[in-house]
Amino acid sequence: MTPDRPELKAAAVAVCVTCTGGVPALLITRRAARLRSHAGQWALPGGRLDPGETAVEGALRELDEEVGLRPAPEAVLGLLDDYVTRSGYVMTPVVVWAGDVGRLEPAEAEVAAAYEVPLADLDVEPQFLSIPESDAPVIRLPLLGGWVHAPTAAVVHQFCQVVCRGLATRVAHLEQPVFAWR
Repeated sequence: MTPDRPELKAAAVAVCVTCTGGVPALLITRRAARLRSHAGQWALPGGRLDPGETAVEGALRELDEEVGLRPAPEAVLGLLDDYVTRSGYVMTPVVVWAGDVGRLEPAEAEVAAAYEVPLADLDVEPQFLSIPESDAPVIRLPLLGGWVHAPTAAVVHQFCQVVCRGLATRVAHLEQPVFAWR
């Protein structure tokens, strides 16, 4: 957690890398429509950390709870930059290797659907939008006929820049759309 922002709640997301038939992909979920916050949005498996839990432990727990995947702690490849959300979280992205995951089992209370999205579909130029509420650019990425917004879009963009292109890209300055501020 950022020491100068003690009011932030700690959270973690799993940037879960899968590979089926030789095609590398990221696991992306569509949040259940009945959730109190961020219902129906595209997301990486994740959530608030339990007391005393590390970001790695939390990301692995959330991966299990949301889609039934249980990679070992040794499957963790590293961390991306923390991202502070407008809803009051500091989110740590944990990159995890899962390989061929077989059939996913989304927890229907939290996840409407889970997708293995090929990296080639995610490693695209993002759109940057301007909004009157912020001087920072809002990032979004195309996905399955719709848009992934920050924070998920920011994390996925950083992953693709670092892993697919070898670029040291930072994303903490990228904004979320206003609807995600709550």
